[in-house]
Amino acid sequence: MVELLSLTQSELREFLAPLDKSAFRARQVGEWLSRGRKIPEMTNLPAKLREQMSEIAVANPVSVREVRRSEVDDTEKFLYALPDGNIIEGVLMRYHHGDTLCLSTQVGCRMGCRFCASTIGGCARNLSPGEMLGQVACANRHIEADGRKVHNVVLMGSGEPLDNYENTVKFLRLLNAPERMNLSLRNVSLSTCGLVPQMRRFAGEGLPVTLSVSLHAPNDEIRRKLMPIANAYPIAEVVSAAREYVEKTGRRAIFEYALVRGMNCELRHADELAQLLRGLQCHVNLIPLNGVRERELMPPGRREAEAFLNRLELRHISATIRREMGADIEGACGQLRRSALDKDR
Repeated sequence: MVELLSLTQSELREFLAPLDKSAFRARQVGEWLSRGRKIPEMTNLPAKLREQMSEIAVANPVSVREVRRSEVDDTEKFLYALPDGNIIEGVLMRYHHGDTLCLSTQVGCRMGCRFCASTIGGCARNLSPGEMLGQVACANRHIEADGRKVHNVVLMGSGEPLDNYENTVKFLRLLNAPERMNLSLRNVSLSTCGLVPQMRRFAGEGLPVTLSVSLHAPNDEIRRKLMPIANAYPIAEVVSAAREYVEKTGRRAIFEYALVRGMNCELRHADELAQLLRGLQCHVNLIPLNGVRERELMPPGRREAEAFLNRLELRHISATIRREMGADIEGACGQLRRSALDKDR
């Protein structure tokens, strides 16, 4: 089946040409796709055309299997179903500056980071551009009755976006396209564990998204204990690639740093991190570790986390401690999907 949400507007015109010669059909279908509608709901199309399209195509390959809403902060966690039976997840967070959707780029992940539930079980497959865009469409449809719309997108759900490079880049272009979601790429953040060649390549794509690098350590020794990818790319190369991205795009880099008790959150680690990032236009996002029952890693206490933050600021490094959202609905990356897989067994 053809995924209409995976098609650019020119590809959509090419798809429709054998079915309908009307020059305006692609525009009509594109408008319905941007609103997250299914083919039978495209009521200004001829019934015959809708029937023909339904036989060979699907508008949105993603459907909502479950929604959980936090009683603490109104965060909503989506469990999405895919046509092949796989499941993925997304998180919709409400901020004063607009709704932010955290979405997945792969079914699972093969990067193996010790603190992340997404990597347990590995990566089943990549998501298509339409499966990524479909998550946005589903979220928009879920909140449209309240007059709301997804304002920001973060590629920080299950999967490594740059490990699914071509599909991720096409998704970003579709997300930004006026005929689709028309969402400014300045409202998009892409998270990577540090695939250096892909980071350098992405810097040349002309896409002004914010690059968020999962660093989680001030040196290679600690990083290798947490992230297998560190065995392939030394931390100096990762930071160098981030510097190149900042220079080419003019966008500051974000460094994600999960605080792990007894491993990377002493004051000497803050000093080492500040030295590593000196002179780089960046911000450090400190993340008190989310518990994953399959891992034996624990977060530090609040006082230790704040001391780490203060030390970075003393060294003139912009930093904040990320506010935890959706904890009561398994809001952290991979948690809800993991629970669903365990139940399905």
